Amino acid sequence: MDISTSTYEELEYKIYDPGKELETNLYIHVNNKCEYFSEQELSDSVLTEGTLSIIHFNSRSLYCNYSKILDYLTQNKKHFQIIAITETWLKEGDEEVQIEGYEMYFMNRNNKRGGGVALYVCHNLKSKVIHNMSTAIQDVMEMITIEIISEKTKNIIISCIYRAPGSCVEPCTNTITEMLSGICNKDVFLCGDFNIDLENVNNSKAANDFINSMHLLGLFPLITKPTRINAHSSTIIDNIFTNASEGIERSGIVMTDISDHLPIFTVYKNHQIKNQQKMEKLIRDRSQNAIDALKKELEQQNWDEVYVDDVNLAYNSFIGILCSQYDKNCKTKTLTERGRMNKPWMTKGLLNACKKKNTLYRCFLKLRTSEAERKYKKYKNKLVSIIKRQKKEYYSKLLEDNKNNTRATWGIINNVIKRNKIASTVPNYFENGQSEISDTSEIVNEFNNFFTNVGPDLAKNIPIRTNYSIGENIKSNKNSIYLSPVTSDEIRNIINKCTNKRSTDSDGLDITLIKNIIESIIHPLTYICNLSFATGTFPDRMKIAKVTPLHKCGDKHIFSNYRPISLLSQFSKILEKLYIARLDRFLIKEEILNDSQYGFRTNHSTSMALMELTEEISEAIDKKTHLISIFIDLKKAFDTVDHKILIEKLSKYGVSGMALKWITSYLTERQQYVQINNTKSHINNITCGVPQGSVLGPKLFIIYINDIVEVSNILKCTLFADDTTFYHSGDNVEQMIEVMQKEMKKIKLWFDVNKLSLNSEKSCFMIFSNTYSNDGILLNIDEINIKRVKEVKYLGVIIDEKMSWKQHINSVKTKISKTIALLHRAKGLLDNKSLYLLYNSLIIPYLNYCIEIWGTTYKTYTNSIYILQKKAIRIITRSNYRDPSNPLFMELKTLKFYDLVDYNILKFMYNANKRNVPAGLIKRFSKKHSKYDLKGHEVFNIPRYRLLVKEHCVSVYGVKLWNKLSTEIKNAKTILTFKKR
Repeated sequence: MDISTSTYEELEYKIYDPGKELETNLYIHVNNKCEYFSEQELSDSVLTEGTLSIIHFNSRSLYCNYSKILDYLTQNKKHFQIIAITETWLKEGDEEVQIEGYEMYFMNRNNKRGGGVALYVCHNLKSKVIHNMSTAIQDVMEMITIEIISEKTKNIIISCIYRAPGSCVEPCTNTITEMLSGICNKDVFLCGDFNIDLENVNNSKAANDFINSMHLLGLFPLITKPTRINAHSSTIIDNIFTNASEGIERSGIVMTDISDHLPIFTVYKNHQIKNQQKMEKLIRDRSQNAIDALKKELEQQNWDEVYVDDVNLAYNSFIGILCSQYDKNCKTKTLTERGRMNKPWMTKGLLNACKKKNTLYRCFLKLRTSEAERKYKKYKNKLVSIIKRQKKEYYSKLLEDNKNNTRATWGIINNVIKRNKIASTVPNYFENGQSEISDTSEIVNEFNNFFTNVGPDLAKNIPIRTNYSIGENIKSNKNSIYLSPVTSDEIRNIINKCTNKRSTDSDGLDITLIKNIIESIIHPLTYICNLSFATGTFPDRMKIAKVTPLHKCGDKHIFSNYRPISLLSQFSKILEKLYIARLDRFLIKEEILNDSQYGFRTNHSTSMALMELTEEISEAIDKKTHLISIFIDLKKAFDTVDHKILIEKLSKYGVSGMALKWITSYLTERQQYVQINNTKSHINNITCGVPQGSVLGPKLFIIYINDIVEVSNILKCTLFADDTTFYHSGDNVEQMIEVMQKEMKKIKLWFDVNKLSLNSEKSCFMIFSNTYSNDGILLNIDEINIKRVKEVKYLGVIIDEKMSWKQHINSVKTKISKTIALLHRAKGLLDNKSLYLLYNSLIIPYLNYCIEIWGTTYKTYTNSIYILQKKAIRIITRSNYRDPSNPLFMELKTLKFYDLVDYNILKFMYNANKRNVPAGLIKRFSKKHSKYDLKGHEVFNIPRYRLLVKEHCVSVYGVKLWNKLSTEIKNAKTILTFKKR
């Protein structure tokens, strides 16, 4: 018999004893013949198009077998609508195991390794999770349930279930019964690994009770042959149960060795599915020949119609000519979807070897002898080894060929570690109140309405305060800003510093194109920028934003769970950078911005903001006092900025004349539209807020909020844009609370007057103290209680009330551990250089972020991070886990964790010595002055301290480090020279 092409009948296998009478009424209601299929037979004989098709895999770790499952689904000609996975072994998120074109629902096992279930639902199906039918019961089961919404036929309930082996069957059965007993007039499919063998139901009370319970629910099994087969046993523990057996077209078991469980599938013909429409993707010809032709045309272009006095006419003519020539020379073409391709390293010989391996596997399943198993495993192990070698050689050559192309190198590495971004697909329907919207045109319009109304709707709910004058805390500045003329070199420098990106604006242009053709358009562009400043007019066409919705969290079918990604005109960003350069010089010269603001300013950063806050906290604790800090959360702060108020404040600060007229023009009459794939919404006007995605927006916001610092002369504050914390220290917590409540009333009034919406639910307060323990104390803002917390995430760092940094360190460890798992997966395919690149990109940023704040804490806490770092270094160098790490760090020329801490702190100390840090921090460092010590001018005073919490701060720890440095190192002329020494 030719095993590779035959149909698998049950009597061909030693699965059944031919003399044994099969259970006659177990499958009596199922008009379905369950068969075994080779991968080729599944592709050739099973029709899935236009039907509801379900396939189930037991993955035994989705992270480990994700590539195998993905490769199988990609290379198989059949497109399954539902992919069910059991034993996912996922711990937290799902970002690493997404499948393009599908929406993932999952239920992980709680507080324990193993288990877990997931359902992937094709995007052309309307689906939603049923929360009251999804559960994880410790040591019993995990279950995720979704509902497929149908307009013409019954809705379909699909559950994926994993029952823990060895657990009592009854709790699982009771849970399923309870959840499904209320279902009526719906087709139901339960699939998964039930770990209940249905081959010999009469010989097992548990199996008999289970199958009877399913029958009582009207559910009957579609899989009637063993799904887990080895040399010694065969069991039917994976199954698909349904109450719609009359509509089943085919069901079966796939003969593939992805895991030790065979995949099972069913095709349901009674639910007609519209075939997913293939989106036509238009791409530009961006070959060098096309770009050269475009540049030549632009160089020869007559730009006379641009040189007019009206900036709108000038810019419209400019962009019209540019787009016309772009269309002419860089033509668009439709990108057709390629057929499923084999992996590039898979030669014809290897493909034939895979077929032989599959044949040997099927032979083993048929014969179930030790000899058949030995032959299969020997051949498989040899083949896996050859494929790994071929794959590694392929990627090594690819990396070598692209060693001078950073972008291509990262593309290759991301492909290896399966880190390529899955295209964010918007669902095909949305909930809008009590109704649903499925028309794409309606969806984009609703998105646009939602995004443009967020700010105005919030502003309407803010109390109107009439007894407060706008900007009464602002001292008028008599000096005024001057908009100096723009030069071509200035524009060149701005464009050359831009990062290459292919995201297009409303005119279809991207910054990479502009960088390529800048010399051909530099003169008319310079004229337009100067004309804009001279007339105080921002071109109208630059005010149109193209918006893409990006899912942030929660249900994907709800508009409010998306945030807008605004793509502004490429030339708008250039013009904004020209303006902001002049504005920054003015703000610095006139010392307008408050020292407490650390956001979007030169020589300011999140770490410096945290340094200022932690210095205050540690100082209070060290002095045996307490510090109360309120962490303020504002609702959509950038979206509710009132243009009139902003312009009034700018005027008081000295932005007047053409500069004020220009910014007024920039803010007013802005518009946006939402685009999803090729569908565009109508255009909406934007009436408030600073422009999202703009260069100027953040700077305008910190000017808008600048005078909040003057509201209270008692509370101190630290700001990073809208991330704001107010704090107060003292001896008596109860009295401090009273003071803070009184002062926060003033601040709440300021928020109301300035149209900023305080989010009392997300705002919180902490009491930093070594002695205070009253958990019942309350604090309110304008009669609204604010919750007290033991820890808070502020500017990306978790601060706890004892300043131990344990929670933040645990967070960093979790992130690093995930990357180490990636390194493990990639080390078989990537060379050491590429692994080191991954280390520097995916581990070092987590270590470096604000390390000078938390890295000096107790080594009993940080040592676990150092151990993980050494583990990563050993993977990169392919060393044994017992090999000494010091030589490995030296080999890679990389710093150990504790050296990273000192290195970052010393960089800050160098800048502090040069007075290149914010004024609020400079005051914490005083230099020694002694007529007997000629080196004294380079030595800082060490502040007095009592406790380790203060010693761990930069003002103490950093000074001690700095004072130990040699004079030669301290006197380095630049920070680059200092870092090298």
